Amino acid sequence: MEDLSPKPGDLEPIETASRDELAALQLERMKWSLRHAYENVPHYRTSFDAAGVHPDDLATLEDLAKFPFTVKGDLRDNYPFGMFAVPRERVKRIHASSGTTGQPTVVGYTERDLDTWATVVARSLRASGLRAGDILHNAYGYGLFTGGLGIHLGADKLGLTTVPISGGMTQRQVRLIEDFGATGITVTPSYALSIIDEYAEQGRDPRQSPLKVGIFGAEPWTNAMRREIEEAFDMHAVDIYGLSEVMGPGVANECVETKDGLHIWEDHFYPEIIDPETGEVLPDGELGELVFTSLTKEAFPIVRYRTRDLTRLMPGTARTMRRMEKVTGRSDDMIILRGVNVFPTQIEEQLMTVKALAPHFQLELSRVEHRDEMRVKVECFPHASGQGAEACRELAAKIKQVVGVTVKVDLAEPGGVARSQGKAVRIVDSRPKV
Repeated sequence: MEDLSPKPGDLEPIETASRDELAALQLERMKWSLRHAYENVPHYRTSFDAAGVHPDDLATLEDLAKFPFTVKGDLRDNYPFGMFAVPRERVKRIHASSGTTGQPTVVGYTERDLDTWATVVARSLRASGLRAGDILHNAYGYGLFTGGLGIHLGADKLGLTTVPISGGMTQRQVRLIEDFGATGITVTPSYALSIIDEYAEQGRDPRQSPLKVGIFGAEPWTNAMRREIEEAFDMHAVDIYGLSEVMGPGVANECVETKDGLHIWEDHFYPEIIDPETGEVLPDGELGELVFTSLTKEAFPIVRYRTRDLTRLMPGTARTMRRMEKVTGRSDDMIILRGVNVFPTQIEEQLMTVKALAPHFQLELSRVEHRDEMRVKVECFPHASGQGAEACRELAAKIKQVVGVTVKVDLAEPGGVARSQGKAVRIVDSRPKV
């Protein structure tokens, strides 16, 4: 693999600033962000007042722990624009979740926010080893999902040549990587493995491809998968992290020269790790739930947002800013299947609409030929046993249409789905770990 380490002058000064300099900047920006949210978002004024805190109570970064958390339900409750801190006319871009579990979560960006987003994504792409003039094959989805357009913003800022191919049509993905001479690819790691398989189908050697770096996100992936991708393509594989509620892709990124965790761009996003049960702030190095506060966002400031992602904070290495370990799981029961967020409750909602099927189910996750698969184990009501096959097809179609993922539905005998006297064990995850 080519050495893609940064050269003198490649980095922004803030990336190598001292911790004291960074902390001073964070405190100044956090004071502004808390006041901006309190004065312009009714939800934050109400939640701060209920907790007995005011933006003036922030004297040190540690004082942030006095302020209340924000959760996804708060965003849904304020649908569509109730969390915006600027007049709607100043919002230049709107993104949203699918809303399959209720109201979508809506986020907005001012012109300055878009420039900030472009800056942190460009920083991430540069940390990955790309430089102005490189060709980026962007296979993240475009549209309301922040992945495709967020990466595109940063690619433009860095001076890349972007191929906005989005996802799907794998044969064409391979052809355009080769024909256009792409040097970088942004894509989900599971789909990257499908692209590798397509190289084999076409009789091509992926190690001879022009790709020198792959930037993978939108779903958890292991270091074992990293090794497989790097060996198959003879390229670097690095991790990118983001979520729409905080900004989108580009909140944190691995540096290609170390690949030892994702450096969080702490000049714009302040991280905390908390105990997911008690909400207590944990020291660096402890495993817990990741929480973010935005420091510079105008349209959609976010205060102590609970991501539900489980990780730990570590000192900086290639950059001064702290690193987060690869996400090891979630503190709730959300499944990320091929880049799509899936909740067991979504499956249950569709199951309840199929009259022949009983309200008992279990989700079985596995990895088959590099792709994550989900089987939904169900059973018929005794009186409808003759309708089982058709009912399973109906449920699979509903899940595909409403949730957006393809699953296999297996029919068990009545009583064949495991019961529980306490909390139901909805998910059996057999996918390989690191």
